[in-house]
Amino acid sequence: MEQTATYRLIVVGAGGVGKSTIVLQLVQNHGGALTKQLRIDHELCRLDILDIAGQAEFSALRDQYQRSCDGVLCVYDMTSRNSFDEVAWFREGVLRAQEDAATVPTVLVANKCDLADNKREVAAQEGARLAESWTGCRFLESSAKSRINIDEAFVELVRAIRAAPGDANRRVPGHRRRAKSGRSRGCTCS
Repeated sequence: MEQTATYRLIVVGAGGVGKSTIVLQLVQNHGGALTKQLRIDHELCRLDILDIAGQAEFSALRDQYQRSCDGVLCVYDMTSRNSFDEVAWFREGVLRAQEDAATVPTVLVANKCDLADNKREVAAQEGARLAESWTGCRFLESSAKSRINIDEAFVELVRAIRAAPGDANRRVPGHRRRAKSGRSRGCTCS
């Protein structure tokens, strides 16, 4: 029987940017659970996805999830300048929650590209520059409504996790990440 690698992922961003819709699009037809099993680069993977609410009242739960995640999908709404300005704050929350932040792979997602022609407030180049400033973090534009780049965002995140130091421990069933001290902070993405 083939062993399945399990990856704990979180999705963060301001309220209303489409985080929940992105997750639901990925896991549709899976009984509503926020778990998805798929094959990525010839390896069977199970994604346990935690959709972090953007609202302040969920901050304690958000901190707990951020400490134990293997990777983070940072989402903003390309039709909202404010959500773009806030997305770095959500990423910083993950970095603060994990002492060994250099091993927290991240993918930056600009959602609602189906509305880009008439309502775009954030240029694609701005998103790409922000991702690049996060140590080469991958950047994608998506539409949860039209299902554009939904699977790709999670596949890229798993690839970034695999490329990060310490990935072998994530493949052990039931593994929980433990932060290590003494490393510099940053985002390591492929």
